Amino acid sequence: MDITQLHGARILAADDEEPNLRLLRRMLERAGFHHLTTTADPAQALPLFHAVRPDLVILDLHMPGMDGMRVLEQLRPLLDAEGWLPVLMLSGDLTPEARQRALANGARDFLAKPFDPAEAVLRIRNLLEMRFLHAHVREENRRLEQKVAERTRELELAQAEMLERLAQAAELRDDETGEHVRRVGHLAAGIARAMGLDESFAARLRRAAALHDVGKIGIPDAILRKPGPLTADERARMNEHAAIGARILAGGRSELMAMAERIAAAHHERWDGTGYPRGLGAERIPLEARIVAVADFYDALTHDRPYRPAFHPRVAIQEVERGLGTHFDPAAARALLRIVADDQAKAA
Repeated sequence: MDITQLHGARILAADDEEPNLRLLRRMLERAGFHHLTTTADPAQALPLFHAVRPDLVILDLHMPGMDGMRVLEQLRPLLDAEGWLPVLMLSGDLTPEARQRALANGARDFLAKPFDPAEAVLRIRNLLEMRFLHAHVREENRRLEQKVAERTRELELAQAEMLERLAQAAELRDDETGEHVRRVGHLAAGIARAMGLDESFAARLRRAAALHDVGKIGIPDAILRKPGPLTADERARMNEHAAIGARILAGGRSELMAMAERIAAAHHERWDGTGYPRGLGAERIPLEARIVAVADFYDALTHDRPYRPAFHPRVAIQEVERGLGTHFDPAAARALLRIVADDQAKAA
């Protein structure tokens, strides 16, 4: 323990007998402790505690008006907030009950009067060493937690970047710009906010939504880029991309990966239960997948695809309205319609 730090400790002592306080001061100053604040009025202990912010409190157990136990009760919430701040209780009451009561109420040590100055200094030194050791450990834990948090953020950003690149790689196979996944992610996040969902969910959804069609990696180009309508067999094969995407993303440990898996698996489910791959309906479909379903649908309609040109936004809006309560979660669809209406009003 650094002796300079130890001698710099702030000590607060409350005892109704002035001779005891003078003895404490002489004793502590001889031992190298020069930051001692004393009071003979126990009612001043609390305000002095706030003013001094001590590293050790010394209390006389028996004082008129407000004894050491009452003072300790006042100080206890502040002591707990400090992490580990010791209280040394002084008393001429040598009964086991007095000692036990003091220790049970939060005192860290008990010193009987009249006390031996050498023993008192040793006890005070030990308590202060424990105080600073606890503070050191607490600070080291804080630094480690900060490093872990920073490392976790770095890993999350690296993972998010990897997932975005994976999403773009899949999307480039039937969208030469690769922008569809970005647009769906941003639109899905906007829908989540419009539905009153919290920002952390919306931010995570923006990233996870970009992977909704990652399973298209497993679909042949002849089907994926076919310019005309698909046959029944080709449509069945195309529909496999939801299950393929879920398998690709399965087993991730982060909530981002888990959300991406749920979206990939269920973004083609329908509110009325007629979607694929599992025929889930209504709230059995994960919320994030219900949001992405309407965002994906609207963006796909309003942009060129290999098999058809873009629809006019007015037509896309009509299709979303037609799907309320059948294809789409009504709350998610209405949120999308509000966003589109607001964007159109701003552009007007």
